[in-house]
Amino acid sequence: MQTYLRLLRFIRPYWVKLLLATLFMSVGALLTAAIAFMIKPVLDDIFFKKNEAMLHLLPLAVVGLYLAKGVFGYLDSYLMNWVGQRAVANLRDTLYNHLQGLSLSFFNKTSTGEIISHVINDINQMQNALSGSFTALAKDSLTVAALTGLIFWRDWKLAAISIIVLPAAFYPIIKFGKRTRKLSGSTQDAVGVLSTQLHETVAGQRIVKAFGMEGHEQGRFHDKNERVFRLTMRQLAIRAITSPLAEFMGGIGIAVIIWYGGSAVIRGESTPGTFFSFLAGLLMLYEPIKKLSNTNVGIQQGVGAAERVFRLLDTPSEVADAPGATVLPPVQEEIAFENVSFRYDDDLVLRSINLRVRVGEVLAIVGTSGGGKTTLVNLIPRFYDCTGGRIAIDGHDIAQVTLASLRAQIGIVTQQTILFNDSVRNNIAYGRRGHTEAELMAAAKAAYALDFISALPQGFETMVGEGGVRLSGGQQQRLCIARALLKNAPILILDEATSSLDTESEREVQHALDNLMAGRTTFVIAHRLSTIVHADRIVVLSGGRIVEQGRHDELLAKGGDYARLYELQFAEKGKEGGRVIPFAKA
Repeated sequence: MQTYLRLLRFIRPYWVKLLLATLFMSVGALLTAAIAFMIKPVLDDIFFKKNEAMLHLLPLAVVGLYLAKGVFGYLDSYLMNWVGQRAVANLRDTLYNHLQGLSLSFFNKTSTGEIISHVINDINQMQNALSGSFTALAKDSLTVAALTGLIFWRDWKLAAISIIVLPAAFYPIIKFGKRTRKLSGSTQDAVGVLSTQLHETVAGQRIVKAFGMEGHEQGRFHDKNERVFRLTMRQLAIRAITSPLAEFMGGIGIAVIIWYGGSAVIRGESTPGTFFSFLAGLLMLYEPIKKLSNTNVGIQQGVGAAERVFRLLDTPSEVADAPGATVLPPVQEEIAFENVSFRYDDDLVLRSINLRVRVGEVLAIVGTSGGGKTTLVNLIPRFYDCTGGRIAIDGHDIAQVTLASLRAQIGIVTQQTILFNDSVRNNIAYGRRGHTEAELMAAAKAAYALDFISALPQGFETMVGEGGVRLSGGQQQRLCIARALLKNAPILILDEATSSLDTESEREVQHALDNLMAGRTTFVIAHRLSTIVHADRIVVLSGGRIVEQGRHDELLAKGGDYARLYELQFAEKGKEGGRVIPFAKA
């Protein structure tokens, strides 16, 4: 019932159209009953009484009835479908907006395929239910009510006998409804698993082919696809048996009615016109009842999908604006980590981090893999919230300021280049509205990207392809740097921004990064220590703790963890090709 009520909230704003549609449906139902009502005068007045006036009048009345029924049928169908489609479109927007507000931890725990299944498959099931099944339910229910009134008007005794039999026709609807809903949920879960594998294998085709795993992936996909097939067929089997079973039960009732009503006509207690008008109404009554059985299956599938969608909508974001959050003023002095800890599930990733970073300082963060480097910088834009301690910018606890004002002051360039299947221009301008053409060109030039952009077939209007696939790695990275330059945020996070590039690309990207870092408070995560020897300060993380900090020369002289890391990288002469490409002092 809660699911139905929540669905109604999306329909409620359009109650006027819904009311009109219901009105048109009611008229259509009455016209359906009127068609059955006309059978008595047609038989009694034309065929038995041979009334010539009625011979000319009644056929015209029948044509008028069918014309009016068609007009009102069109109007109610259009309006009901409009309400259903509008409600589903709004729900899809609501679901997508909710997804955008969820924290990164949700996306780390939930597969892409499962999320896509919610937004596409579940919403489609709900769309079918709201636009088709609910419309049919309303229309057929009104038709049943109108025809029931007719048969009682014609012969209440026969109608009473019919009503006794009617529940038997409804039995399959009730019997299979709950089963259908459960199967629908299982089917959508299976579709989500299938979508996940499809997404993974399409995105990872290079690895699949490199390791010759096409056959393995085909087998995995086949198994998951077969599960979807089996669950779908079980639903279809229920749908297939529901209607014939309801029809058979109804047929038994009609047989009883024919015997009883025929006996009344033979005894002279009723006229043939009255009986056949009653019988026509009864036959027309069983048709919408039969449809209701299939309609209920569609509704149960839609409700099952709605339950999944609402579960997702009820998922809270672990990172959100605090009540009464304030706008963060522009950073002026420092960013302070005060006894910061972070736990991911049962793993304590950061332990009692105390660190102060001055405005304009270049802070490099190094350490072995898994030491907590990326987690540390991810806490600054509140991709995750600290589980202990706090981070303050100029004394303002970032958990007490609005996310929008916090993230507006932060630019990020990561090892993984994130580009959208859009033009070069729109990828650079992503996140900065209202920029001028001069600012865009200046950002591209400072990112050492203007030359290669100008050489592209359509220049700034060239489509980069999914994930920037039409560009080289260095070109992709320079577009990301241009995007950060155009945003012009005072705080900058560089997460191994050059580690995946070749020597030539790294040199070009490094020049762009030097321009990007100028005048900004910069956090640099670097795997290659050669790139951070000129940083203002280097912090060494190990096991989630700061074990050393200082300048490059100071840390080497200590002979501690940093010195060992540095020695490991340069133990063999020429291991890095003799190249040292340090971050310039901004």
